[in-house]
Amino acid sequence: MSAHTVAPEPHRATPQTDGEPPTAAPALATAALPGLPRTLTSRARTLAAAVRRRCEDLARIETPSGDAPRLNTLAEELAAGYTATGATAAREACDHGDHLVLDWPGRHEDLPHLLVVGHHDTVWPAGTLADWPVEEQDGRLTGPGVLDMKGGLALLEGAFALLADLGQRPHRPVRMIVVSDEEIGSPDGRRLFEQHLRGAAAVLGLEPAHPDGRLKTARRGTARVRLSVTGREAHAGNDAADGISAIDELVDQLIAVRGLTRQPGTELNTGRIDGGTRANVVAGRAQAEIGLRFATTEAQLRTLDTLAHLTANRPGANVRTEVLSSRPAWPERPANPLLRHVRSLAAALGQHLDGAPAGGAGDTNLAGARGVPTLDGLGAVGAGPHARQEHVRIDQLGPRIALLAALLAVPLPRLR
Repeated sequence: MSAHTVAPEPHRATPQTDGEPPTAAPALATAALPGLPRTLTSRARTLAAAVRRRCEDLARIETPSGDAPRLNTLAEELAAGYTATGATAAREACDHGDHLVLDWPGRHEDLPHLLVVGHHDTVWPAGTLADWPVEEQDGRLTGPGVLDMKGGLALLEGAFALLADLGQRPHRPVRMIVVSDEEIGSPDGRRLFEQHLRGAAAVLGLEPAHPDGRLKTARRGTARVRLSVTGREAHAGNDAADGISAIDELVDQLIAVRGLTRQPGTELNTGRIDGGTRANVVAGRAQAEIGLRFATTEAQLRTLDTLAHLTANRPGANVRTEVLSSRPAWPERPANPLLRHVRSLAAALGQHLDGAPAGGAGDTNLAGARGVPTLDGLGAVGAGPHARQEHVRIDQLGPRIALLAALLAVPLPRLR
């Protein structure tokens, strides 16, 4: 086992059953391992410090989306850590950073696999660590990417290390996909995720939990759209009438597009604008990148159709819409047997846990939208993703390790 991986201390505890919650725990949980709840809780508490250090180590490898050398360095480190817990690791080549596919054998290899999804890219540019180092403050681990989602990656490694320490394997085969482009919509990672989604019994996402620890049971749909305008350059003083301003056209288009938010279920953020060359030149080109979020599939289809049919206001100008990435809406489902199962496991471990829809989107959208039993937010508990107050609550590492280990070890109920 690498010196940088999660290394549990030797296990000497004997199974215990006294003091566990009574019949609130499902029979499956107590049958999977003798003294399962107490054993997992105790060992996870011991392992939490190693997982915190592992999260620190991972976060100190900066991995902005698109930076292939840095992403590949972390992919190699992750593969080494997961391999030490019993996984086989394969790299899936990608120009902007390799993805990872990891497989752990289960006690019942004939069962459909449990699919876990994560990512190792972050929104933070290289060099952020120079003025925002990874450090512990008042029970919180702070730093770029610690919550989204180096913490989730470290927690799953800790859960597998815990099972290995107990001489156990997961109940069924587990496959994990770690993509390198999730923060930009998984334009290539989506292909890989959909490939391994086929035949999966259920999908678990390692995105951060809600700040209060709740899991994520639904997500809005998203799309990234580039709006490009071509005009005609001209001298802004001598020949202004001969020019067609791409910037003026883009501004008018963005004002019109903003009206889409008056439709139910659609939110819009213009995240980036550029164009033109000089103040004395009529701009020949301009573009904007728009982020959209949708409460329903209907709102998503309606909005994207509207954007696809934009026409220029100025004769001679050209407007083009390009969907850079999109994820379907994952709707809330009234009956959620996977959430019920996880809540019962949490109760057996002495934890109170629930779920709620989330405003953000992720790769789990793809599974949830298709009706595959899916839960997200099984990563670290904290707050501030994509912001300078991003942090992980250290006191919640142990409970999450125990919960993930239980999810892996205990048989799934009938989910469909």
